[in-house]
Amino acid sequence: MITIVAATNRPGSRARRVANLYAELLREHAAPHQILDLVELPANFLTEALYHNAGRHSGFNHLARQASEADKLVFVVPEYNCSYPGALKAFIDGLPYPGGIRGKKAALVGLSSGGQGGLLALSHLSDVLMYLGTAVLPQRVRLPFIDQHLSDDGQLSYPLYHQLLREQAELLLRF
Repeated sequence: MITIVAATNRPGSRARRVANLYAELLREHAAPHQILDLVELPANFLTEALYHNAGRHSGFNHLARQASEADKLVFVVPEYNCSYPGALKAFIDGLPYPGGIRGKKAALVGLSSGGQGGLLALSHLSDVLMYLGTAVLPQRVRLPFIDQHLSDDGQLSYPLYHQLLREQAELLLRF
């Protein structure tokens, strides 16, 4: 099972639209997958699901289960202030340690409205994932100027972006 993580809790996010496109690519290969959208994080998870409350919040536990059930993960990561969203960091911090996503494989897709395509965000996330024992596929996809190339209905107007996602998905299936 591949779990695609829309890595922000922002409603209607570009990350979710790209996650949907990635799911289409996996469907073409008949690869079992699911989408974990951090928009579903409970509003109170920072105080009610982490630390001394670990394992006690059913809403958070559902999302944590989606991550732990995966053999492979795809993180679709928007760039927030030259890094990845705090909601993703808090979610990762709330996963069981040392379990959670240890021993899994991950692919990373970065999104940004600027020219870097989430380069620093993916670098920061790679460090965290490797610390946790999650192997990261070297072929990271960066989608700069995403606002110019992703429509409100989730279509990419730049063929190169679709090609990069397709190539990465195929590599992930063999990883």
